[in-house]
Amino acid sequence: MSTNSSDQAPLVAHLIELRNRLLKSVLAILILFAGLYYFANDLYLIVSEPLRLLLPAGSSLIATEVASPFLAPLKLTFAVAVLISVPYTLYQAWSFIAPALYKNEKRIAIPLLISSIFLFYAGVLFAYYVVLPLIFGFFTTVGPGEVTVMTDINNYLNFVLKLFFAFGVTFEIPVATYLLIKAGVTSVATLSKKRPYIFLGCFVVGMLITPPDIFSQTLLAIPMWMLFELGLMAGRTVKADKDEEENKDKVSEPSN
Repeated sequence: MSTNSSDQAPLVAHLIELRNRLLKSVLAILILFAGLYYFANDLYLIVSEPLRLLLPAGSSLIATEVASPFLAPLKLTFAVAVLISVPYTLYQAWSFIAPALYKNEKRIAIPLLISSIFLFYAGVLFAYYVVLPLIFGFFTTVGPGEVTVMTDINNYLNFVLKLFFAFGVTFEIPVATYLLIKAGVTSVATLSKKRPYIFLGCFVVGMLITPPDIFSQTLLAIPMWMLFELGLMAGRTVKADKDEEENKDKVSEPSN
C-alpha cells in the first residue's frame, strides 16, 4: 500500500505542476487581453488595412449583424493576446518537460524552440504583408464593375485569422522535417525521393486551408515547398552530428 502511494506521489506532483503552468499561460493571455482591449478598434483597423486600401471608391467594410462592431474587435484582441503570449506559453511548456530531457536533447531543443517561435511569427507577417495584399488586390479587381465590394467585418476577420494560423503553422515545416529525420522516422534520402509527391501534397494542403482559388493555394503551396527544402537541408546535419558523437565515443573508449 505504501509502495502504491509513493508511486502516485510523483505523478500527482507532475499533474500539479502542469496545472500551475497552464494557469500561468492562461493568466498571461488574460492580462495581455485586458491591456490590449482599449486598443481593440485600432487593432482591427490595422488588420483590415490590407483590404481597406484596395477597396474601390464608395466601398467599405460593413457589419451585417447587430453585435459585430463589438464582437469582431473583441475576438481580434483575444487572438492578438494569444499570439503575443506564444513565447511565454512555449517557455512554460519547456520548463515542464526540460527536467526529463538529457543534456544533448536540451542542446537541440533550445534552438528548435527559438526557431519555432521565429518561424511562426514570420509566417504571420508573411501572410499580412505579402499574401493579404496580393489576394485582396486580385479579388477586388476581378468582379463585375457593377458589383460593389462591401465585406462584413466578422467574415473578414475569420478569413484573416484563418490565413494567419495557416501560414504560422506552415512555416514550422523546417522544424517538423528536422525532427522527423532526427528521430529516425524518415531520412533525407527517403524524403528526397518523395519530393514530387510532397510538392503535389503542398498544393493539396493549400487547396484545403485557403480560399477556393488557385491564386491563394499557390501563395501557400510554394512557401511550403521551399520550407520543406530548408528542413531537408537542416536534416543533412543530423548524420554529421551522429558521426561526430560516434567518433567521440570511440575516442573515450579505453584501449585494450
